[in-house]
Amino acid sequence: MRLATRSSAQASAQASLLADALRAAHPGLEVALVFVDTMGDQLADVPLHTIGGQGVFVKEVQRAVLAGHADVAVHSAKDLPSTPADGLTIAAFTARRSAADALVGLPLAELPHGGTVASGSVRRRAQLAAARPDLTFVELRGNIQTRLGKLPEGGSLVVAVAAMQILGLTDLIAEELDVATFVPAPGQGCVAAECRTGDDATAALLAAVDDAATRADVEAERAFLAELGSGCSLPVGAHAVGGRLTGFLADPAAGRCVRRSVELPAGDLTTARALAAELVAALAAP
Repeated sequence: MRLATRSSAQASAQASLLADALRAAHPGLEVALVFVDTMGDQLADVPLHTIGGQGVFVKEVQRAVLAGHADVAVHSAKDLPSTPADGLTIAAFTARRSAADALVGLPLAELPHGGTVASGSVRRRAQLAAARPDLTFVELRGNIQTRLGKLPEGGSLVVAVAAMQILGLTDLIAEELDVATFVPAPGQGCVAAECRTGDDATAALLAAVDDAATRADVEAERAFLAELGSGCSLPVGAHAVGGRLTGFLADPAAGRCVRRSVELPAGDLTTARALAAELVAALAAP
């Protein structure tokens, strides 16, 4: 089985863990990594929100599978657009690591008035600004090691806890942010594996590493995102756990943000979509 993945340390570590899980589930299975550069990697100095955000880290990986150069496309689930790619099926969501964001540098309460936080995510900026309107934000792109080298003096930078976990860097975390207030990106902390639609043999092998609880949570988050539509450029967060879904939506230009939580019956994606519609209405209300 050939796994297509980005070549960054985080992406290749995720793909390697998936490969190990597949070998353990299917003794004798040979698994190899196929490295692919994506537009997001090639434009590492350009802010994500200016080059399209979602999809910039996955399209070339998906094309490698569609073209037959690999059998499986491996992604951070948060990078996947909510609309499925033609010809591909998400055959596995691996067991989720932490979905939370974290600060490296100073904890939020210890940042000085007007302190600097580095983040390229409009979602992370909007939520931190809601908690600390005095903060100053600067752009941040690149892999984790590059980001860590751009820590503002006397300030902080924002990272995903899952990225620090898989790279063994959790000792650098100054504060893990509460997911109830700082709502993560949909799918954050989870690895998604796609195969060609109709490739039943590969799908059957991937089924062994599909985590049912993670799939239920991430599919609810993705249903929330899908309801907002691919044209939504506003900061969005969604996190499902323990039968509860929390959604976040903001309009930074208007200085407004809304956050709501709902009970989420098992397998009920209608509730997730309704929550998205509710947040849109709340954000637009006078």
